[in-house]
Amino acid sequence: MAVPKKRTGHSAQGKRRANWKATKPEVATCPNCGQPVKSHTVCTACGQYKGKVVSRKDPNFVEEIKEKEVKKAAPKKKASTKKAKAEKVEEKAPETEAEVKEEAKAEESATTEEKTEE
Repeated sequence: MAVPKKRTGHSAQGKRRANWKATKPEVATCPNCGQPVKSHTVCTACGQYKGKVVSRKDPNFVEEIKEKEVKKAAPKKKASTKKAKAEKVEEKAPETEAEVKEEAKAEESATTEEKTEE
């Protein structure tokens, strides 16, 4: 690792740091209430941005809930655990032979009805 031979003087250090300047933030006036506001931000006094109500501070604020947002917010149920898969298999397994035969007859009758309708 490089080590300087001599210490840097005060004037050299000051010259190097001469470009470290703080800038003033851009300030605009709110078109609704006239308060000074940082540009591209919501007005802290009235709660509007570009003429639209976006904050709860405004008395005209109405929170809209869209169906897409509600669907995204709802967590999806995942049956990835072995126990959940085993429970699903157990629910289907206890069918008796009589139930299987009845289901087969119902399917056959449904297909024959469809053929007669055509």
